[in-house]
Amino acid sequence: MPACDLERHPLLPWLALRHTTGIGPVGAVRLYQKLGAAWFNSPALAGCDLSEGQRRQLLSPQWPVLERLLAWQEAGRQRHVLAWDHPDYPAQLKSATGAPILLFVDGELAALRREQLAVVGSRHPSYVGRENTRTLVPLLVEAGLAITSGLAIGIDGLSHQAALDKGGITLAVLGSGLEQCYPRRHRRLATDIMARGGALLSECYPWEGPLAHHFPRRNRIISGLSLGVLVMEAAERSGSLITARFALEQGREVFAIPGAWQNPQAGGCNRLIQQGAKLVCDVRDILEELAAFSEAAIKIHPPVTEELLPYPDLLDNVGLEATAVDLIASRCQQPVQEVLTRLVELELAGWVESVPGGYVRARRG
Repeated sequence: MPACDLERHPLLPWLALRHTTGIGPVGAVRLYQKLGAAWFNSPALAGCDLSEGQRRQLLSPQWPVLERLLAWQEAGRQRHVLAWDHPDYPAQLKSATGAPILLFVDGELAALRREQLAVVGSRHPSYVGRENTRTLVPLLVEAGLAITSGLAIGIDGLSHQAALDKGGITLAVLGSGLEQCYPRRHRRLATDIMARGGALLSECYPWEGPLAHHFPRRNRIISGLSLGVLVMEAAERSGSLITARFALEQGREVFAIPGAWQNPQAGGCNRLIQQGAKLVCDVRDILEELAAFSEAAIKIHPPVTEELLPYPDLLDNVGLEATAVDLIASRCQQPVQEVLTRLVELELAGWVESVPGGYVRARRG
């Protein structure tokens, strides 16, 4: 490639790398670090362990792709194309093995510099999973963390929305191009994320649609951007566990909320805890762990002191999963009608909530 081509636009070598068969993110960065000032100089490439076909591809400018990217970038005030060597490329992600060589951003670049916690989980969360998300995310935002997730239905979307409702910053990593927001039902949520100081990110070209193989790769970006990953609720076979695995490989913290062994949606979290993930009973379990290596001042919440509760023997038998009234009565060895009366009193006092199938512990505070 003539020197004038490289000077015309610094994205050209990165585009050539992306379109070269058999060179992934790790290999691309190694080539960049090895060649330095001799980047894409034909004699220098001859000294690399590359096939003749790869050298030809590396020396072939991707002009049509570059022109399309520049048109996309110019069409939006907050649109950015960040190569791995760009000064605004997020440092936390850059430190992760296999970080994408090109990152497409729509939103505030300042959000990428925030200390982030990834929050992921089931696409079909239980009542408890939803309530845990709505409870913990605002406390994490209060502590000064940005919330990163994948914009998926379920825990991802709830996490983004809970952060926005608290006035926090949230980042969404997509498994599609930024022009092809997926899922479509979250387009409004995506717009709100950008409007309130957050950002959408993807390694897919902006015009690429959602493909199955994009999503596992997307998960390594979610974990790579973050100080740690909190798995709210996940089955044994869940994409959230892929994110947790990436987090471990990248040296990030992994947190998981335990659940009842009878709940299939809790199996993945329970397994992670067996394998060494930090068990989360309180937001302080997360914040104290992160504060040890965070550069920013993470605010750690004081313990919550509850007032004396009525009917403790009855309340002890109402779980975080929906518990039927007759089962509560059987556990307490009390008449069903008496238990029902007391449950109504507890509900009025804010200790339990009526849900399909019975009662659950209420979210306090």
